Amino acid sequence: MFENIKTIFLDYDGTIHNSIKIYGPAFRKAYNYLVNIGEAPEKKWNDEEISYWLGFSSKAMWEEFMPDIDTDIRDKASKIIGREMVSQINSRKAVLYPHAIETLRYLKAKGYNLVFLSNCSIGYRDKAKEIFGLNSYFVEMACSEEYDYISKHEILAKLKKKYPIDMVMIGDRFQDIEAGKKNNILTIGCNYGFHKLGELDEADIRIDSIKQLKYIL
Repeated sequence: MFENIKTIFLDYDGTIHNSIKIYGPAFRKAYNYLVNIGEAPEKKWNDEEISYWLGFSSKAMWEEFMPDIDTDIRDKASKIIGREMVSQINSRKAVLYPHAIETLRYLKAKGYNLVFLSNCSIGYRDKAKEIFGLNSYFVEMACSEEYDYISKHEILAKLKKKYPIDMVMIGDRFQDIEAGKKNNILTIGCNYGFHKLGELDEADIRIDSIKQLKYIL
């Protein structure tokens, strides 16, 4: 199925990066801000609850999480999350999944066009690039802020015009599988990420570790 693949689109959070390690503290800090100004009830969030939002763009997250909140307050809370995540990365608290770098190195050496595709901000993408040297592996690192937070499948529709077929989209959430399916390209679902029940059911195959890509591609 994958023997003729030339271009690989890779999600980041939940696929390469175990992002709950930095997103959890950032989300809680923003939520405490909302509690302190009377915009949200007190609540202790566990990592499983918070991880639901990993994979959403900032815009989509707030539209679903707190759709009625004032725009200015939402923007302040969103910026708290963004700043705290960058701070966590700077403090070397960000953690990639085991074998992530060796797998990227392997795929690049095999001659694949590796394209980073994440529903993240430009600043977050750039900081990840700086800390982990990701530009050594990817021919392009695309993030949703560059595309005004349109859906991932719409971004992929634009990106795929630049690269040779055949293609595969790899990710851990429904947004990744949807992006592949709506663009008529193969999909690989990552069981080890942050997907919820049923989200990866339509993936062409599923993997339990990013290292398994070395045996598929």
